[in-house]
Amino acid sequence: MTSPLKKRLSLMASCRGAFLGVAVLSGLINLLYLSGSIFMMEVYDRVLPSQSIPTLVGLSVIIVVLYLFQGLFDALRGRIMARVGAAVDEDLSQQIFQGQLKAPLKGKVEGDGQQPLRDLDQLRAFLAGGGPSALFDLPWMPLYLFICFAFHPWIGLAALGGACLLVVLTLLTEVLTKDASRSAVSAALVRNGISEGARRNAEVVQAMGMAQRIGVRWGDANASYLAHQQRASDVAGGFGAMSKVLRMLLQSMVLAIGAYLVIDGQATGGIMIASSILTSRAMAPVELAIGNWKGFVSARQGWRRLTTLLEANARADEPLKLPAPRSVLSIENAGAGAPGGQRFSVQDVSFELKAGSGLGIIGPSASGKSSLARMLVGVWPTWRGKVRFDGAAVEQWLPEDLGHHIGYLPQDVELFAGTVAQNIGRFHPEPKAEAIIAAAKAANVHEMILQLPDGYETQVGEAGAALSGGQRQRIALARSLYGDPFLVVLDEPNSNLDSEGEQALTAAIMGVRARGGVVVVIAHRPSALAGVDLVLVMGEGRMQSFGPKDEVLSKVLRPVPAPQSAEPRVATATSLKAV
Repeated sequence: MTSPLKKRLSLMASCRGAFLGVAVLSGLINLLYLSGSIFMMEVYDRVLPSQSIPTLVGLSVIIVVLYLFQGLFDALRGRIMARVGAAVDEDLSQQIFQGQLKAPLKGKVEGDGQQPLRDLDQLRAFLAGGGPSALFDLPWMPLYLFICFAFHPWIGLAALGGACLLVVLTLLTEVLTKDASRSAVSAALVRNGISEGARRNAEVVQAMGMAQRIGVRWGDANASYLAHQQRASDVAGGFGAMSKVLRMLLQSMVLAIGAYLVIDGQATGGIMIASSILTSRAMAPVELAIGNWKGFVSARQGWRRLTTLLEANARADEPLKLPAPRSVLSIENAGAGAPGGQRFSVQDVSFELKAGSGLGIIGPSASGKSSLARMLVGVWPTWRGKVRFDGAAVEQWLPEDLGHHIGYLPQDVELFAGTVAQNIGRFHPEPKAEAIIAAAKAANVHEMILQLPDGYETQVGEAGAALSGGQRQRIALARSLYGDPFLVVLDEPNSNLDSEGEQALTAAIMGVRARGGVVVVIAHRPSALAGVDLVLVMGEGRMQSFGPKDEVLSKVLRPVPAPQSAEPRVATATSLKAV
């Protein structure tokens, strides 16, 4: 199994060379940081007493060259870390995106479902920022403290005391920002969920005057998010300010101690100035780490959430690629329920459909019809029993492979931003034009598509907003027929269709059966069942009846009595009644 641990180890191994390079550059940079202190020592202890201008000029040239190399190495380190962040994003983005897509199929999704990608962005931003540089500089603190002790024990003890205080501030920052950062993420999920839900249902919100009330809910969630965010910022900012003040105070104290030692004859003026600079330099990584601690905590928590997501979607090594199903779809005492739930939505379902069969599934609302459809196409895994294609259980297929042999038209039709051709062709990178046109003709939408402004290249807009409900449903029907899949499952396919569309639907169903495919149609209206030969009646999540269409419908169809009225009725309708 490709576990997240192995993935992390592989990722770290691929970045090992970059981290080694950053470590070497950090060492060179920290050695070059000593050049300022040495320059000041030479100026105070050598140049001023000797009043030698050539020595001053020579030292100035050397320090300029050293500072240029320091800047170059620092820029290279930043560029390397930026590329490490990009490499992490490139290596994980597809897995995280796929995990994000599968999350709704496995349980409740908090917020707008985009948190994994935000976590990846946060991780990449942290790696490309100044936080990692501070962490690479921290191991060099003992070098500066050692030199301070070499100058004089009092100077070393002062620097060590300041370092200990900064470490305490760092630990307090970690403890006090962790919970606030986690709470801020949770509050952001709630806020983003309200915003995304309102955006998806903008027409309903506007038409029924709900905008202000939804706005109040969003405002409450946003206030909670801001409160937690502000708490984390206040803690990190407060300790960051304290660390700056402590560093400046410590630098001044070391300068005062140095001055006393100079007066007492135990040190030179150069040592006094160099000690002050070195102490400031020793504290700088800790100060920088505290300043970036909020980002570090967010990146660490995001990485843990990403690890959990990767663990949830880890799968075994790819199974043997199976041949395309051609003969039979069988369901063996199968049952399933909503992801994350504990109650069966459909159970004890068993039947077999051979190539060329058409099955209509009927029953009252909440009888398990759509749940059965989701189980058939593998969207909901079976909790019990098996769904098999030519004897192979759904679990033996990779979703990407099985998807080529399944056409699915859900009850809530959703198209994706792109062209009509891209939607019908399922966004295949190299779709065959003849296959797209064949699917459109099979759904009898070819002529309709040609009447659109740009034909097959017409942009449908987000969620197909540029099309009518009937057009979206018929194009989605063509998408389900693309590539001549073995199993085609249509959930309420005529909900937005007129009489012409229903005729096209019947022709499409008959076309699938004629080429040796299997069609499953879920319907409330009997007109959708014109092209099927078998009917299954569902009730309370269980099979109530199964068999030839005429035989089953004769049991469940009954006349709708005409309402009592003074005016005569010309005709009566029929309805479906579950057995």
